[in-house]
Amino acid sequence: MMSARRAMPGLTDRLPRVRGRYDVSADLGKMTWFRVGGPAEVLFTPADTEDLAAFLKGRPDDVPVHIVGLGSNMLVRDGGVPGVVIHLGKPFSAIDVDGLRLRCGAGAIDASVALVARDAAIAGLEFLTGIPGTIGGALRMNAGAYEREIKDVFTSVTALDGRGNIQKLGPADMGFAYRHTNVAEDWIFIGAEFKGTKGDRHEITARLRAIRAERDQSQPTQARTGGSTFANPPGVKAWALIDAAGCRGMVMGGAQVSPKHTNFLINTGAATAADLETLGEDVRRRVLENSGITLDWEIRRIGIANDDPAALVTVGSEVT
Repeated sequence: MMSARRAMPGLTDRLPRVRGRYDVSADLGKMTWFRVGGPAEVLFTPADTEDLAAFLKGRPDDVPVHIVGLGSNMLVRDGGVPGVVIHLGKPFSAIDVDGLRLRCGAGAIDASVALVARDAAIAGLEFLTGIPGTIGGALRMNAGAYEREIKDVFTSVTALDGRGNIQKLGPADMGFAYRHTNVAEDWIFIGAEFKGTKGDRHEITARLRAIRAERDQSQPTQARTGGSTFANPPGVKAWALIDAAGCRGMVMGGAQVSPKHTNFLINTGAATAADLETLGEDVRRRVLENSGITLDWEIRRIGIANDDPAALVTVGSEVT
């Protein structure tokens, strides 16, 4: 099999003209909370929804596409990401209030949505302050924390399908389950509507502070991490299984299982993506041997390993 570099020479020459920005060999590591990983072959930052739709309509079928938000729950492998990585920036981050409803762009930060809801005295969205990332990622995985999930406040979403056609989805279309939706992987969420209940601004503020305090106390919030590493199996907490398997504080190169919360992996400063993924797989193996339970990755892993012949090499940045 030819490498990605040889298979798709001059990738930007094959991509449709856009009003946004194409960056060649863009450094994805600095965009993720782990601060590791290889480059994107091309990073595309669309100017707006119409620009993104035009790109999807015109892209060649053999060009893979990935979406990156804040990079808070993502591990980019060291060999980089062939194809196009799409980053939804400021044009997709608006948050508007209409009564008890909030209309949010997919690029809006979860914690910012919680704050806007507080300012409007809308209760029920406080849990979002405990979820690092953007609304697009939260929708994709039905993110949840502190006894609530996206599905509990969701009313509708607007998405672009793989060919750039606008699609409107309601709760029945999403197939919400624990850390899962049934929406096709090549569909891109661009905005959503949530509904809360009438609340008291002071009580909402107190709830937000309590969530932040609990999170800071129980999680390594100051470390280079990627949030919860594994989904909780039915009826049990992943951290408890990891702890019982003797994995607390385990080290692989520059990666470590957090001594503070065992369902978090940490880049101690010199980790590679391979260190983190290898450590995570070792944790899964030990948990399976100890409990008979297989942990599923919650962190999204994209790209290829450094030793893959298709690995990308950072050659500087070009803009078209």
